[in-house]
This record gives sequence, structure tokens and C-alpha cells, in this order.
Amino acid sequence: MDSKKLLKDLFQAYYDARKNKRGTINALKFEMEFEKNLFELRDELVERRYQIKPSICFINFSPVKREIFAADFRDRVVHHLIYNYISPIFEKLFIYDSYSCRTRKGTSLGIKRLDHFIRSCSENYRKDCWILKLDIKGYFMAMDKNILYKKIDNVLEKKKEELKVDLDFVLYLLKKIIFNDPVKNCVVRGKKENWLGLPKSKSLFFSGKDKGFPIGNLTSQLFGNIYLNDLDHFAKEDLKLKYYGRYVDDIVIVHRSREYLRQVIVKIKIFIRRVGLSVHEGKIYLQHFKKGVLFLGAFIKPFRNYAGHRIKGGFFKRIEGWNRLLAEKGKLEKPEVALILASANSYLGIMKNYQTFRLRKKMLNALDGRFWEYFFVQNNFEKVCLKH
Repeated sequence: MDSKKLLKDLFQAYYDARKNKRGTINALKFEMEFEKNLFELRDELVERRYQIKPSICFINFSPVKREIFAADFRDRVVHHLIYNYISPIFEKLFIYDSYSCRTRKGTSLGIKRLDHFIRSCSENYRKDCWILKLDIKGYFMAMDKNILYKKIDNVLEKKKEELKVDLDFVLYLLKKIIFNDPVKNCVVRGKKENWLGLPKSKSLFFSGKDKGFPIGNLTSQLFGNIYLNDLDHFAKEDLKLKYYGRYVDDIVIVHRSREYLRQVIVKIKIFIRRVGLSVHEGKIYLQHFKKGVLFLGAFIKPFRNYAGHRIKGGFFKRIEGWNRLLAEKGKLEKPEVALILASANSYLGIMKNYQTFRLRKKMLNALDGRFWEYFFVQNNFEKVCLKH
């Protein structure tokens, strides 16, 4: 591996990694001597001495209860490095309607595409069509590391001329990341009671040997797209499903025939069983389009889309938290102002895609009056701006 190129790539990976993590303690500690740290990391990678540091394990309760293994910032830099190397190759292999962790995709496109699927299949709501929604049971915890590595290895071997970096080095990094066991290399934060009620299928502590990936890591998100890419092509090319989309483990299909969709359920179950996965039986949804469907936080009905309870509930909780903060402190510090601004506009950016003018107005009016000493509203309650 060319050490000069690797150093250049590490600097880019560092800048990518710090975009959304710059305020964390780990990131700030790394940034204090980031050049020195990157040179040291380069040497470790070249000499194959790189070791993954312990993750911080905790339970996140919002928007849903989840087990999180937060990687050390140094390891996040390596995640971005490997992502930058292999993502362009796999991006060409993904179907258009795979939405997660992809440039210009995401939940907003997934919602728009499902709305388009329903309109097209029903000929603008004039003809019958049915919506099938499937969920993979404990997807991140059930992925088989050996199967994933073979999938990636097979593709990179065929596409090594496109890789623009030494294949052996990339495979070395992938082995390190894929076969790392976070459970054996973590610091647990929080009380044991926090895990009560969390299904075993959603915890790495019960995943078994060579199974499961931590939710939240950039590499895990990419692996989630790769692992079921074959299913996506099977659905589009073998099952001839014109209206098919997937966001990680959420699959949605629209079709004129309810009976055919029942057959599709069986065929998908058989297909994913080959890679150690199963459909969540309690989350199979098959209904006429007029009933509407909840997908990626939006409730989609004919002529109208609504923000789902998770989005509305999450925003209300944030507002309650900001009001408590102002009540306790009487004023906001600059870092708090920046975080509130980013969070508020994130929620408003999602909600403005739906018919939510009155709801947005109601939510913003629920803010403590002192909030407006720092901010003002723009564009029909679509955006919060900072006062100078």
C-alpha cells in the first residue's frame, strides 16, 4: 500500500468522519493533535498493527429502544476510509430503489417513491392495487459475517481494477472490521435494567458466533445494503416486481394482485433463509392502498401523506427538553443554540414534506417565549433561523 496515498485518504476520511461528530469528546480529543494521530494511524495500517479500540455500549431510548455500540472516533475514521474505497463499486450494483445511506436517497426519497408506486399501479387511484410491507427480523443482529465477507470479496475480486487501491490492503481492513466482536471489546454505560424489554433478536449479546453488526456504524449501514442486494435483484428481475423498494430491513411492494403478493411473501422467505434471515411474522402488512400504509415515518394515503407518530412524538419531546433547559438555566450557551437550531430544522425539514402547516405552527408556538430571543421563523414555519 502506497503510504503517501494512504495518508491523503486518511485525511479525507477524517474530514468525513468529523462532520457530524465534531462536538463529541472522542472527536475533540482526536482533533487536538489530529495530524499526529493520522500519521500514527497510517503507520499502524501500513505495518498491519491496527487494533480496534473498545466501543461504548448503551441503550438509546429515542425514537425507539435500541442497543448502540459507539465506535471510538479513531475507528470511525477507518470506517470512512473503507467506505470511501468500496462504496463507489457497490453503488453501481445497487438497484435505484434501495434508499438507505446513499447520496441523494434516504427516507424522503423512499416515501416519495412509495407514493409514486401507489399512484402508478392504481392509475391515480382509479384501479385496485395492494401494498405489501415486510420487515426482516433482527436484521443487523442476524447478518452472518462469513456470508457478508464472501459477498464483498467476490465482488472486489471481479472489480479490483476499479478499486484504485491495493485489494489485499482493503481485504485486510474488511476482515478487521467485519470480524471484530464488539461484545468482547466494549465499555457498558448505563444500568442493566436499561436492557429489560429489549428482544434478544435486537441485541449483539445474543447474536451468536460470527453474527451481527453494531447499529449506527457507517460500515454497518453499507453492509446492510450489500447483504440484501441479491434479494433486491431477485425481486426486480426474477419476481418481476416493478414497484419494489427497500430501506435497510423495511421492504415495500405494490402490485395489482393480492394473490401474487401472497406468493411473493413465501418466495422471499425462502430466498432470505439462505443467508440466515427470516421475515418478522408479526409485521407482515398486506392491505388495499385505500387503507394507507406507514413507511419510514410517514403515513401514506390517497392524495395525502401524514407525518407519523414517531416524527411528531420525537419533535414534541425535543421541544419539552428545550423548554426545561431554558426554565433551569434562563439562557442558552452557543453550543446549545447550535444543537437546537440543527435539530429543529431537521424535524421541520422532514415535516414540510407532508401536510403539516398547522402542526408545525402548533409545535413552534409551544416553545418557551425566551426561545425567540435567539431564533426566528421563516417560510411558513418551515425553517428556524438564528438571530444575529
